[in-house]
Amino acid sequence: MAERPLSPHLSVYRWAYTMTLSILHRASGAALAVALVGLVLWLVSASLGRDCYATLLPLLRSLPFKLVAWLAALALIYHGCNGLRHLAWDLGWGFERADARRSAALVVAATVLAGAFCLYLILRRGAGAP
Repeated sequence: MAERPLSPHLSVYRWAYTMTLSILHRASGAALAVALVGLVLWLVSASLGRDCYATLLPLLRSLPFKLVAWLAALALIYHGCNGLRHLAWDLGWGFERADARRSAALVVAATVLAGAFCLYLILRRGAGAP
């Protein structure tokens, strides 16, 4: 078999913010796939009746579950914002270095602000009460 050229490895490149955002985009997509399984289980328990849902309710109201729900919301927010950034790139907008940095900062800022708001909504007193 002929020797084939290898793709450049991470050690060839200098680390850049675009690499971080790309890795986070992939990780948030994977996290959303896992969160979807949890959402389906929650909906199935609700469809099985009041008793099944009442059994699950203490778990849904627990702090660890609320933090996992917040992480899922954070992944959704980031993935959506960064997906819009990628869509703009697909349309040919924002390839200049300054534009790419500005859009990256906008994605991070929107994720932090919306994530903080979601955390407030999830942890506020009375959240999730019947």
